[in-house]
Amino acid sequence: MSWFQSLVLGLVQGLTEFLPVSSSAHLRLTAAFAGWDDPGAAFTAITQLGTEAAVLIYFRKDVGRILSAWFRSLTNKAMRRDHDAQMGWLVIVGSIPIGVLGITLKDQIEGPFRDLRVTATMLIVMGIVIGIADRLAARDETGGRHRAAKQRKVLEDLNTKDGLLFGVCQAMALVPGVSRSGATISGGLFMGYSRAAAARYSFLLAMPAVLASGTFELKDAAAEGHVSWGPTVFATVIAFAVGYAVIAWFMKFISHKSFMPFVWYRIALGLVIIGLVGTDVLSPHAAESSG
Repeated sequence: MSWFQSLVLGLVQGLTEFLPVSSSAHLRLTAAFAGWDDPGAAFTAITQLGTEAAVLIYFRKDVGRILSAWFRSLTNKAMRRDHDAQMGWLVIVGSIPIGVLGITLKDQIEGPFRDLRVTATMLIVMGIVIGIADRLAARDETGGRHRAAKQRKVLEDLNTKDGLLFGVCQAMALVPGVSRSGATISGGLFMGYSRAAAARYSFLLAMPAVLASGTFELKDAAAEGHVSWGPTVFATVIAFAVGYAVIAWFMKFISHKSFMPFVWYRIALGLVIIGLVGTDVLSPHAAESSG
């Protein structure tokens, strides 16, 4: 991988990680359109450490409170009723599905799931799902001629069942084209949570999964020596800087804007990919990068 490629891919990772458009799909597609080797699942997982560092800094106060309360709750029974302590447990519970499936489906994630036809299909299908969830949320928020606006759930309403369901939604993002934020936020909207609450828990829930995945890939990459370390680290730093700016913008955007622009973008991009693959302009199976 060249330094220019790492610059472009780092920018793509930072720009798309927190938007409901699938960063892994865009990394795969950027390489395919440019005629580069597929950067691979390892590159994606490692550069996500950069965007996850942006999440940790942006939500540092939340993370600090949750960790402090959770650790104290291990020895103080009274603290177990504290909301922040409960959030710590709920993040752990919600991380179980992606941990189990990530290990179980590792070969598929690094192989068949990266087929551009799968990516295009997931872009379209999840785009429709996000659109339906967005419409339901908008209907509750605005009400209508014959119905009053409906109060949506907040993070204080989160329970173990909902936390696990959020986790199942997050696990769907193992397939490029789904989008971690798109799946978890739309899942939260279907469960009746507000946009802000669903997004906040989505980003908190991503932390253990991304950190574990990135660390796992770092270990494997170091042992096998198949990663271009200089360009990969450079791309990770770029992803961090851009990702921080994007998450700050997105958290303001979701409080009062519709997801429909992202829905139409996903559907249009998916159809374009299907057309290009169907006419042999793009190969659905790009060559894997050798380092």
